[in-house]
Order: sequence, then structure tokens, then C-alpha cells
Amino acid sequence: MKKRSLSGIQPSGTLHIGNYFGALKQFVDSQDEYDGLYFLADLHSLTSSKDSEKLKENTKNAVLDYLALGLDPKKSTIFLQSDVSYHAELMWILSNVTPISLLERGHAYKDKIAKGMKPNTGLFTYPVLMAADILLYDTDLVPVGKDQKQHVEFTRDIAIKFNEAYNKNVFKLPEDLILDSVAIVPGTDGEKMSKSYGNIINMFLPEKELKKQVMSIVTDSKGLEEPKDPDNNIVKLYSLFASKEEVDIMKNKFLAGNYGYGHAKKELLESILEYFKDARYKREKLLNNMDYVNEILDQGKKRAQELAYNKMKEVRETIGIYR
Repeated sequence: MKKRSLSGIQPSGTLHIGNYFGALKQFVDSQDEYDGLYFLADLHSLTSSKDSEKLKENTKNAVLDYLALGLDPKKSTIFLQSDVSYHAELMWILSNVTPISLLERGHAYKDKIAKGMKPNTGLFTYPVLMAADILLYDTDLVPVGKDQKQHVEFTRDIAIKFNEAYNKNVFKLPEDLILDSVAIVPGTDGEKMSKSYGNIINMFLPEKELKKQVMSIVTDSKGLEEPKDPDNNIVKLYSLFASKEEVDIMKNKFLAGNYGYGHAKKELLESILEYFKDARYKREKLLNNMDYVNEILDQGKKRAQELAYNKMKEVRETIGIYR
């Protein structure tokens, strides 16, 4: 029997190359190896999104991105988190065994508050809902970006707390699956690429808008003729798409001088367009066939609900829910 892999991405804004290399690429590459369940975490996105129409549009776009980038509904289960109400029910149950002190250690919560996000209960208890997402499906592996590693550790801690509280091994302890080489993708400002920080590069934008994002990458003020740091942010992004030889060539150009940041950004843009050429074409076709897309979501919903029902039946019996 295949091991089960599960992960999700918030449709709180446009998906970007950080989402792709940090998570989506892992989903696609492991489809033949694992029983994959991949969802759009629309409930999680409520911690920051208060625009209902925008959330609907973002969710539709994220589903299109999933499919265009290679998730195959014949190999993987693709669904919306909100289509399975057991996520929220299990979160409440797990909240009653989760120590406040554990949530207070959350790096993601502290980081978002430091970045100016207004704190709310949902943001604070985010790891409990994530634990419910994972434990609901007897997940073996969670492919995530490096910044989400702590949330998987929290999930293990919460599962252990529950199992110990009821003296029964109800929940499997999941492992994270991280590709260290691309775990954290830099944004246009050099910080981790994130929708929350507005420093993204979206591979599905029209070419003119995509060019604008690439050209906004922050650099120093060195002139065209001056040698430059070969490990700058443009090179780091370029290395995601180019071969080692191509990256070395760009680095040598920077070291030699008479090679501007604008030249490098143009090469980066060309590499992005080439890398995602087929996916961009496929997405356009999917956009014109939303009945097919919604059918895939209905199929995913059905399977996810069946799996979640079986686990929740065990959980309810364990905690003493009468019916």
C-alpha cells in the first residue's frame, strides 16, 4: 500500500513561484509514489481574507493552477478544505488537548504579527486546524516548505497529547517532506516570497505584468560597468529555472562587470516564460472548461469526505460522543 501524502495551499492571494517550488512541485513529482491528497486551504485563508468575492476568485484560480502545473486527478485527490466539515469539527476536539504554551511558540504567528498583521484567535490557533487537516486522513508525509516544518512538529505533539489523553493510538504521527534546496524561495525584496508580503512573482500573469514583477526585484545601486555580487537575488531566482552551467555563466558576467541588473532580469523573465510555457497554455484551456474543473473538485470532495468520515467515527467513539 502506498504511503499517504497530504498538503494544502491557502488561496489567500495569487499563487506564485514560491508556492510552486516550495510545495506544488513536490506534489506533482511524487504522484506516482504516494497516495496524494492536496487541498485548497480556504478555511485557513479566513485569518487574513475578509473579501468574500476575492476569496472565491482566488480559490478558483488556485484550482486552475494546481491542474495546470501537473496535478493529475487520476493520481491525486484534489479538494477544497471547506467541502469537508470534519476539518473544523476535529480542530475543536484537538483544541481541548492542545496546550496554550505550544501555540505561543509558533514562529509563523510571531512573524506575521511582527510584519504588522492584526492578531486574532484564528491566526493564533492556525496550527490546530492544520493538525486537524493532517490527522484527519492518517497522513504519512506532509510535503511543505521549510517555514512550515514547525507546524508539522506541532501536529505530532498534538497527536501524542490526544493519544495519551485517551490511552489509545488513534492518530498516526506524520513526517514532513522538505526539499532543502528549494524550501524557501526569495521574493522580489530578498525576503521569503509570500502573498502576505506582496513580494511575489506569479508565473501565470500576462507577460507584460509578469515582466513588471521581475523588474521590481530589489538590487543595489552599482553601475553597469562595476563588478557585482554573484550571489544576488536575481541569481538565486534564476537558479530555480536554469542549469548549473547557465547559472555559472550569469555569475561570471556579474563578476566581470559591464553586465547590468536589467540584463539579468531579462534573462530571468525569459527563463520563467520558457519553464512555465506548457502550464500557461494548459491553464488557458482549463479556464474555458470550468465544468470539467468543478467535476474534479466534486470527485475529490467525495473521496476526502469518505476518508474523513471513517477517521471521525473512530475519534467520536474514542472521546465519547453518544451518536
